[in-house]
Amino acid sequence: MLIRSAKPEDAPALLGIYAPYVRDTAITFEYEAPSEAEFARRISDTLKKYPYLVLEDGGEALGYAYAGVFKGRAAYAWSVETTIYLRRDAHGKGYGRALYTALEEELKRRHFLNAYACITWVEQEDEYLTHLSPRFHERMGYRLCGTFRQCGYKFGRWYDMIWMEKHLGGHAANPEPISFPTEKSARQ
Repeated sequence: MLIRSAKPEDAPALLGIYAPYVRDTAITFEYEAPSEAEFARRISDTLKKYPYLVLEDGGEALGYAYAGVFKGRAAYAWSVETTIYLRRDAHGKGYGRALYTALEEELKRRHFLNAYACITWVEQEDEYLTHLSPRFHERMGYRLCGTFRQCGYKFGRWYDMIWMEKHLGGHAANPEPISFPTEKSARQ
C-alpha cells in the first residue's frame, strides 16, 4: 500500500472512484460527475493550500482524501473540511483508516487544529444512503456537532446533512501559523 500526494494527472483514476457515488448514491449532492478536466482542476486548486492524498495498492488507486477550506474568513484558518472516497470494492479493508490517518497527520504537520466532515444523513437508511460514513468518522474520533435538516434534494427525496468534528491539536492562545505548501512542493 502506498499513500502519496495526488497530481492532476490522477484525475481519470480518481474520477473513476467518484463517479459511481454521484450516479448511484446521495453521499455527494452533485447530480452529474465532473469532466476529467474539471476534476484535474479541482485537484490542482486544492493542492495550492491543502493536502490531497491518493491511496494505491498493487499500482491501482483505491481511494483518495483531501482537505479544503472550511470557511473563507481569517479566523477559520485553523479549520478544514475533510473528504474521503474509496473505490466501492475497497471498503472494510483498512484503507479508509490508513488514508484518513495520513491526511490527519499531514494536517497536524501544517498546524491545522479542527477537522470537519460534512456527511449526508437520513434517519432510515435507503437504497442511496447508509450510515457507513458517520460510523467510520466516529471510529476515527469525530463527534457530531450539527445537523442541517432537509437541505439536500436528490433522487426525489430530501436528505439532511450532519457535521462531525475532530480536534487535531490543542487550542493555544497564540496558535502556530498554518504552513501552506510552496509552489514547488505543491507540484510534487
